[in-house]
This record gives sequence, structure tokens and C-alpha cells, in this order.
Amino acid sequence: MTEPSTAAPAPASRAAFGFILVTILLDTLAFGVMAPVLPKLLVTLQGGDIASAATMLGIFGTVWAVMQFLASPVLGSLSDRFGRRPVLLLSLFGLGLDYILMALAPNVLWLFIGRVLSGITGASYATGMAYVADTTAPENRAKRFGLVGAGWGFGFIVGPVFGGYLAGFDLRLPFWVAAGLCLLNVAYGFFILPESLPKEKRSAFKWKSANFFGSLTLLRSIPALMGLAFAMFFIRLGHDVNPAVAVIYTQYRYVWTEQDVGLMLAAVGISTMIVQALLIGPAVKKLGERGSLIAGITFGGLGFVAFAAAPAGWLFIAGVPLSALFGLAGPAMQGLVTRSVGASDQGKLQGALASVASIATIIAPILFTQSFARGISADGPHVPGLPYYLAAVMLVMALLLALRATRKHES
Repeated sequence: MTEPSTAAPAPASRAAFGFILVTILLDTLAFGVMAPVLPKLLVTLQGGDIASAATMLGIFGTVWAVMQFLASPVLGSLSDRFGRRPVLLLSLFGLGLDYILMALAPNVLWLFIGRVLSGITGASYATGMAYVADTTAPENRAKRFGLVGAGWGFGFIVGPVFGGYLAGFDLRLPFWVAAGLCLLNVAYGFFILPESLPKEKRSAFKWKSANFFGSLTLLRSIPALMGLAFAMFFIRLGHDVNPAVAVIYTQYRYVWTEQDVGLMLAAVGISTMIVQALLIGPAVKKLGERGSLIAGITFGGLGFVAFAAAPAGWLFIAGVPLSALFGLAGPAMQGLVTRSVGASDQGKLQGALASVASIATIIAPILFTQSFARGISADGPHVPGLPYYLAAVMLVMALLLALRATRKHES
């Protein structure tokens, strides 16, 4: 493994960093555009059988997460060997072709193949983060990771709304639009995006390290890095409580309509975007990366407790700004971990961390939906907020791990 470099990397041009922002935005926008129509398309292809479509939707989600788990270390290692630019462009091109495949899908098998390919090609997020690490001085990385996170959030806010609008014209139109967005970005990047990893800093590609278990070697080589990786796992696991149960929880406990839920999710997304786009820089400047990480985890845990305990919908909404400050944690965490390795290992690092996050993504839906079911069951404790209390416990574990792993950063 290459020793971490103390020299500041050459700053990325505005156009190059803008491309990374656009790439992340379009990745999530394309996914969001498709999200509201995929269930309906499945129902159509299943001959109107909603139960079968729901089962397939769950299988699709799990398979997508598994593909992310498998592909992220491979793409990260390939980017360390051949550079970030070709991996990003080829991944985007493959994602565009994948959306075309799903737009043309005559049956569920085609759609399933499309989701498998989407999980593979969509794993380029790790390479994009490595590009940011390559081209940003360590002291500015948290701020830029925050901007990337804000772009990611914007795509998930706008995408479903746009996709629902397009579906009003044709159920398959959102897939065509998603494909067009990806392929346009490939064309843009082909002319604009410079390579961020010089040839002299590249490392050999080895299959034995281009997988999650192989990437553990890199994480284990630095004790603090392993601790932060475990903390990141619990952060992601806690974070995923909202995607898993927010809709059904608020509909059950507060009798919210679909419109109420949509407004709540928009409020969550917008609040998180504001934190990541505008507050990360000042927070890191004032508190440092370690302090921002600790503050973010703490606010996140308090926000989840507020969600769990809120007896009325307006109190749940009041907890949204508090929970949004959880957004301080991710960019600060990325800023800390990227300092631990040199340029030739940034792709492997990001691939390993993406796989860690994918494991949490696989576990979270079952963990939180089942805890919610237990919390409201007739023979259970009748604690509807049980999944949110459980998510808060996950963040307590993350906080303890992060405090231990970052002691050397304490001023």
C-alpha cells in the first residue's frame, strides 16, 4: 500500500469538479425518475398481479444492493489501475444502455437483467469520490464531499417528481429520459473531464483485492481506518431507517395521506441539502472534521429519538431540521478516511467503503420493517417508534467507534 501523501493535490478545474457533481446528480436523478414507475411497470408485466409485483420489487432491491456490494471494489480497483476517467465514462455509458434495456423490456426477466446491470454500472459513485479526493486538498475535502452529497440529495428529491410527471405521458418514458441524461453526460465528460490520477501514482489491479474481503486488507492495515469503516456501517444502517419505514410509519401513526408523506420527504431532502451544501464548510472550519463527525452523529441520534417519541405529526416535522444535521457526518467521515491512504489506493478505499454501505443497505429494510411490525403487533410492546429507537442505538454505536478511531485527531 502506498503511504498517504502529505502534498496537496492539484486543484480540479471548475469544469472537472462540475462534471463529478453532474455525474452524481444525473445518476441519482435517473434512478429517481425511474423509482415511481418501476412498481407500476412490474404490475403491468405481471398481468396486474400486485402481490407478485411487490415480491419482485423486493427481490429487485436486494439484487441491486448485492451488485453494488460486489462491483464497488472492482470498479474502485480498476480506477486505481487505469485512472478515474475511463471507469467513470464507461460506467455512465453502461448505465445509459441499461436504462434503454429497461425501457424496451417486454417481460420481467429483461427488467431483472436491467436491475442487475444497473447495480453494477451504478457502482461508479465510489470512483467519483476517489476523483474528488485526488483533486482536492485534504483540508477542503469535507466541503466538497458535502457538495457531492447535496447533488445526490437533489437528484432524489427532483427525480421522483419528474418521473411521475413523465409517466403521465407514457409509462416507459422515464426510462428513456434517464438513458438520455446518462448518455448526454458521457458526451459532456468525454470532452471536459481530465484524468485525475497520474500514471506514476497508479497501482496494479489484483483480483484478490478487488472484492470486499480483499479490500479488508487495506482497511485492516490502518487500525483507525478499520474503526471508521465500522462506524460508517452503523451510520449507514441507522440512516436507512427512513427509506425503510418513514412512509408506512407516518401513515400508520399520524394517518398521513400520500401528499402529506411527499411533503415530509421533500422537507427532509431539502433540509439535508442545505446542511451539506451550506453548513459543511463552516462546521469543519469551526469544529474540525472530527468535531463535525461527532456533532453529525449526535444530531442524527437525537433526531431519530424525536421521530420515535413524537405523538403528533407536527412534532415529527419539528424533528426534521434536527435530523438534517446528521448530514454533517458523512462528508466529515469521508474527509477523515481519505487522509489515511495515498492517491494510488483512493479507488480501493472508496470501493471498500461502498461495499460496507451496501451491506447496511441489504440489512436495513428487513431490520427496520420487522422491528416496526413487532412494535405495532397485538402481542408486542406497542411501540410504533421502535425502528427509530433502534436506529438511534445504531448511531450510539457509530459514535463510540468514531470517538475511539479518531482520538489522534483530537486537538
